[in-house]
Amino acid sequence: MTDTKILLNGVDEGINTIVTSKITGAESPDLVLQSIQNIFPEFTNSKPMNHPSFGNPSNFELRQENMSMNNFLVLLHKQAILDTALDVLSMNMKDNATSFEILRQASISGKIAFNLGSQNPLGGVIKIEMSGEDLPAWIEAATWHKGRDTVPRRINDERTMNEDGDASTWH
Repeated sequence: MTDTKILLNGVDEGINTIVTSKITGAESPDLVLQSIQNIFPEFTNSKPMNHPSFGNPSNFELRQENMSMNNFLVLLHKQAILDTALDVLSMNMKDNATSFEILRQASISGKIAFNLGSQNPLGGVIKIEMSGEDLPAWIEAATWHKGRDTVPRRINDERTMNEDGDASTWH
């Protein structure tokens, strides 16, 4: 497989991306930070991280704005989940803003797995909020692949997956 070169990153295209993840209980702040950085390598943490100890659980949030979506998009291409990404990234679209979550358990291995619905999965989530002028068009461009030449896709088209992740057209 050849390396995928993605030119879109969001930052230079007027898209503001905010990445957050809550650390609670006995979760390791170092592992949570590593899981975020596997997807968003530019993510830095300037706040002191309280490591949990007996009787003193962690309870804080890591957050950074203006994140590049480049590595995220590269991973989507490598995993060949661009149609799923189109659906998930647009599922909560309101005007020119959207939000979605990915699983930290997958991101610790450098993979993207989307959290659908209001599940509270083991290992926690990374929340991504995006906003910007003409965000829907940007998402369609960022998730484009050659297969769309034959089977065109658009946000909220008849092929959009169901909210639980099931295919809407294959049953």
